[in-house]
Amino acid sequence: MHCPFCKAPDTQVIDSRVNDAGDSIRRRRRCAACNKRFTTYETVELRMPQLVKQDGSRTEFDLDKLRTGFMRALHKRPVPTPLVDDAVATVTHQVLALGEREIESRRVGEMVMKELYKLDKVAYIRFASVYKSFQDVDDFQNAIKEVQKPSAKSK
Repeated sequence: MHCPFCKAPDTQVIDSRVNDAGDSIRRRRRCAACNKRFTTYETVELRMPQLVKQDGSRTEFDLDKLRTGFMRALHKRPVPTPLVDDAVATVTHQVLALGEREIESRRVGEMVMKELYKLDKVAYIRFASVYKSFQDVDDFQNAIKEVQKPSAKSK
């Protein structure tokens, strides 16, 4: 690591400590050239996979777009924000757990639908109507019947 003060390439680690959460390491360093001290932090960098859209184009996974999708479906629905945050985190974790460099956007959509089904049936139908491109009233009726089934399991 180069010294931020004099740009010398030789620095020494004086002290290393793991933070309380256990997800980063704080290192105190000293420059061998100018003797100044500074702190660095080491954290894990997780790379989200690329999304492959239906037309074959690729785009970066965007957490903001994921959250926006949930929020649009849940607009004016009585679902607490912490539950929405948990659902977004669940989908993000599932995507990371796949360990793939690319994932079809359709797969992420299915994950979102599963979480919305658990949170709010109306939001689930809203999302499904756009996601599955409902064409007529019959599509809505079929989705509503699916939600109303007493033994209906998570999508």
